[in-house]
Amino acid sequence: MTIKTILIVDDEASIREMLVMALEVMTDYQCLEAGDAQTAHGLVIDYNPDLILLDWMMPGISGIELARRLKRDAATAEIPIIMLTARSEESNKVQGLEAGADDYMTKPFSMRELIARVKAVLRRTTPVGMEEAVEVAGLRLDPVSHRVSSFDEALEVGPTEFRLLQFFMTHQERAFTRNQLLDQVWGGGVYIEDRTVDVHIRRLRKALGAKHEHLIQTVRGTGYRFSTYD
Repeated sequence: MTIKTILIVDDEASIREMLVMALEVMTDYQCLEAGDAQTAHGLVIDYNPDLILLDWMMPGISGIELARRLKRDAATAEIPIIMLTARSEESNKVQGLEAGADDYMTKPFSMRELIARVKAVLRRTTPVGMEEAVEVAGLRLDPVSHRVSSFDEALEVGPTEFRLLQFFMTHQERAFTRNQLLDQVWGGGVYIEDRTVDVHIRRLRKALGAKHEHLIQTVRGTGYRFSTYD
């Protein structure tokens, strides 16, 4: 399982299938699919993909309009987008880039070039240090392989709990309020209740088990911290 998740948004199922097959066979990325902008937006909020392959021309809300919406929202603005389109004019490319796309590919294109572009955009947009493994008291989190282990024993951790744990392990010994955790892990502008944090904390502690659940500490009147001290 890899931390790199690619959301493919295209109203043509055959194109989505072709892209999924190429990406999953030629790389270790995992793919999500959406046939329209509304479904895509829901997947972005739920899964926070690492990159979006976005078709320009779709019925209803177009790809370029979806790109604009995602870039306007602080919660999704940092997700890189590669626009896919049959429009080859320079003015169209400029329009796509101005809408917030990080790259632009004209159909038809080779899968090898597409994958090279995906890898290049991901390299540019991955924050320094976010791919480094971190280990604390026998608990190890590896962002590249998206694995968490306890003394070399694999743990099953959900995607939101993984992001929460990664944030905690890279910000040890600091107390964070629920709102701060929502901003840092879910992203600013996400309208969910702060008690949602409590639900995911419980899930994370359960996933960590008896050996490491104590590392996630409740700070009365404040929120939570990750600490090796009692």
